[in-house]
Amino acid sequence: MRRVCVYAGSNPGNDPAFADAARALAAVLAERGIGIVYGGGKVGLMGVIADSALAAGGEVVGVMPQALIDREIGHGGLTELQVVDSMHERKARMAELADAFIAVPGGIGTLEELIEVYTWSQLGIHDKACGVLNVNGYYDALARFLDHAVTAGFLRPQHREVLSVAADPAELLDQLAAFTPPKVAKWLELDQT
Repeated sequence: MRRVCVYAGSNPGNDPAFADAARALAAVLAERGIGIVYGGGKVGLMGVIADSALAAGGEVVGVMPQALIDREIGHGGLTELQVVDSMHERKARMAELADAFIAVPGGIGTLEELIEVYTWSQLGIHDKACGVLNVNGYYDALARFLDHAVTAGFLRPQHREVLSVAADPAELLDQLAAFTPPKVAKWLELDQT
């Protein structure tokens, strides 16, 4: 892995453990020589991730639409800040630049970005690993939901395995590095039940 796309909240959350975990993830990525691609913001956990990685000597590439730059929420000290026209371009560019995806705690934007790239994996649009940094059980309910979707027949077990869940940043990165993409069924071969 050369770069990991990190999805993070634009707020810090109300538990200091969230920011501590974001700093720890950034430190491990920098230590391993893995760059970060993220949304380009200077606020919330996004800012914590960027600042911590930069302080540790890591590469940080931000991708942000011009409309958000105009609101002055872009991070000015990144290795590189790519400015795009729309949120759709932003997400596509971030995915293109990354070799894997990690979500740290965040709100609906973070969840939406994670679920989109997770879905793209299922559809065969990419074959990159996805994971969540499960700080203080933040993503426990998501993991239970996905397990339930498998039991209910809406998610294949091999697609469930695409999303790694770990509380420790180093363990999560090890899981992502060991990821083997599942075979993707062709549309005509999908179960029609």
